[in-house]
Amino acid sequence: MHSLTLAGKPGAAVKPLPEHRSRGYWASVLQRFLHDPVAVGAACVVLALVLMAVFSPWLAPADPYAASILKRLKAIGTEGLPLGSDELGRDMLSRLMVGARLSLFIGITPVLLAFAIGTGIGILAGYAGGPVNTVIMRTVDVFYAFPSVLLAIALSGALGAGIVNSLVSLTIVFIPQIVRVAESVTAQARNRDYVEAARATGASAFHIVRVHVLGNVLGPIFVYATSLIAVSMILASGLSFLGLGVKPPEPEWGLMLNTLRTAIYTQPWVAALPGLMIFLTSISFNLLSDGLRTAMDNKG
Repeated sequence: MHSLTLAGKPGAAVKPLPEHRSRGYWASVLQRFLHDPVAVGAACVVLALVLMAVFSPWLAPADPYAASILKRLKAIGTEGLPLGSDELGRDMLSRLMVGARLSLFIGITPVLLAFAIGTGIGILAGYAGGPVNTVIMRTVDVFYAFPSVLLAIALSGALGAGIVNSLVSLTIVFIPQIVRVAESVTAQARNRDYVEAARATGASAFHIVRVHVLGNVLGPIFVYATSLIAVSMILASGLSFLGLGVKPPEPEWGLMLNTLRTAIYTQPWVAALPGLMIFLTSISFNLLSDGLRTAMDNKG
């Protein structure tokens, strides 16, 4: 572990960087995570969903877009249709598998974009403080005046339906939330001894943020961002359900729920399958986020 040296005092060692910077910390995080069966199980489910999404074009047993009026709304377990068929006779298993790619994409991408943008803005507000912090955080507070669902619907309605507009709307919804977390952890880090020691050496603010602050605040921000993936997937599916997201005939889970809502009385189990996939994915990301948060807690 490295230590800083005060200017003019080559032999004066300063308190070493916190445990977050050491390799031993991350090894202990991994060890604690692997000893959490719920978190490991959730990680396995997420990994399986990601692999299914990536390889779905080759794994899907049928063409997810091929319709057949003769196979309309077949029950689960029908020969050749293990998970039944939808209102147009399309294979539900194939559509769920291929739909995982689009559903995960529009659920994860806005969080990643908001993480990149919101982290930068939050660190700027937390480290600069003063008027800069006031302007940024009061602007963020404006977005908190609206519930996330209503804000996403309003933005999507203003921008219009489509995947790109959905991504933009959800990114805007999540940026303020990540900014608030990033500002909070940065404000705590800027008063630590190792940051004060770096200032004493004459290091620039950019150098201090890049070397001493960034590595110690990214972990908590990333863990919080993973908890937003479940919310993002639900919001994205909701937008598609309302006709503000993905357009037919794409096999996106929220859109599939919309098109199958009239079949709830004739084939309720088939109609519920997209909702079950959304629930399974969302709860898995939530449990994974909780496991990461617990593993990164030094007191745990």
